[in-house]
Amino acid sequence: MAIGEAEIKFLDKPLEADTTTDIIYMMCPMHLLTLQQKIKELKVGQVLAILTDYDGALEDIPAWCNKTGNEFLGIKEEPDHYKFYVKKLNDA
Repeated sequence: MAIGEAEIKFLDKPLEADTTTDIIYMMCPMHLLTLQQKIKELKVGQVLAILTDYDGALEDIPAWCNKTGNEFLGIKEEPDHYKFYVKKLNDA
């Protein structure tokens, strides 16, 4: 499945993340506002893991990465939530 130029990548195992933020129970637009704030706190090259149970994030987070120039690394699907991985590529 592709959204714009962003592709949803499901992972078989979790990735190493520099920090994790739990936004389970947050919906649009709070999940993206929290993501935007947390990514600002990272250094270029660091990875943020985002925990969410919001199905809309399946499209929103990869599209946000595409729009902001950050790298969407993939999603690890857990029984009751998703774990998204985003790599910060710039300070914009």
